[in-house]
Amino acid sequence: MSGERSGDGRLAPPSPPQPPAPPASPEPFARRTRKQQQAHTRTCLLHSAAKLFTRKGMQQASIDEIAQDAGFTKGAFYANFKNKEELFLAMLDERFAERFEEIDRVVHQDATIEDQARQAGVDFIRAIRADEQWSRLFFEFAVYASRNEEFRQELVTRHRALRAKIAALFEERARQLDWTPPISAAEASRMTFAMANGVALEQLLEPEAKSAELYGTMLTTFFTGLRATES
Repeated sequence: MSGERSGDGRLAPPSPPQPPAPPASPEPFARRTRKQQQAHTRTCLLHSAAKLFTRKGMQQASIDEIAQDAGFTKGAFYANFKNKEELFLAMLDERFAERFEEIDRVVHQDATIEDQARQAGVDFIRAIRADEQWSRLFFEFAVYASRNEEFRQELVTRHRALRAKIAALFEERARQLDWTPPISAAEASRMTFAMANGVALEQLLEPEAKSAELYGTMLTTFFTGLRATES
């Protein structure tokens, strides 16, 4: 672009280019509330614990290591959990809540009970494959519970609570079908738990096997058999 003319008519040299304006400073992140920070700390500790438990084993992974891996102090660990067992139970509560939500969703789909059973089997294996370290961790703590009575009771309490919720779904579905099963809802729930644990172990030992189809077939066969032997 040409420069402007000066008072004597001569062209003034063009003005030097101006540097671009600096970008606006980003707004500071909103500060977490105390409750949000505590939830964030717990999540980080749970994630680090799962990773270290899987890599080193529950007994070998120390609380110091868990806190350090999560980026917190040992005091932060004890502000959230009494010990490693309590931390694992918090993990278990989360996983059980997720599994129940999946089962509840399937049960309330517009489908036959056999199709619902098949879908529940597929969903269960999909969840296991998405988080294989959880299966390893669960079985390790199950063995630990067999040697620690206090921890075993905590684990059993949670198992019974989830089985009771699934039994309630089973009873609800039976009422919808005007069906009187030959076994109690509690027994049916416990049987499906036993099958799930067995298939989870098979999936852990032989991940290349078609476990999704296997568990879906098991559940379908189970409920088809129950329907064929109404009381």
